Amino acid sequence: MTEEIANSESLLSNAQKEHLYEKLIIQLNKDLVLANTEVEFKKNIDSTTLKQTLHEFVYKLINERFSDYLNLLYIVDVSEQQVKKLDGSDTLLLSEQITYLILKREWQKVWYKNKY
Repeated sequence: MTEEIANSESLLSNAQKEHLYEKLIIQLNKDLVLANTEVEFKKNIDSTTLKQTLHEFVYKLINERFSDYLNLLYIVDVSEQQVKKLDGSDTLLLSEQITYLILKREWQKVWYKNKY
């Protein structure tokens, strides 16, 4: 990819600059459906709302439906090594970091499909 993206905001901003933001949302929705979740994002959702809503959803999954959370990570193909590096003592912080990893992986999929 063009450069390592440091956080969710810059990742989503980069997706918008490369005119791939809508494709990112489509890919995210596709994987959310495959993971049997009840969340779906509108294509015109702003990046702040997308990040916040996904973060809240991941937080809820971790606390209330852990097996669904693990299934989502599997479907999205988030690196197990990256997840293991995170500190799980603060669920709110963990869910924020997982949200970033999910968005990062979805962005990788979209970027590679567009590039090749």
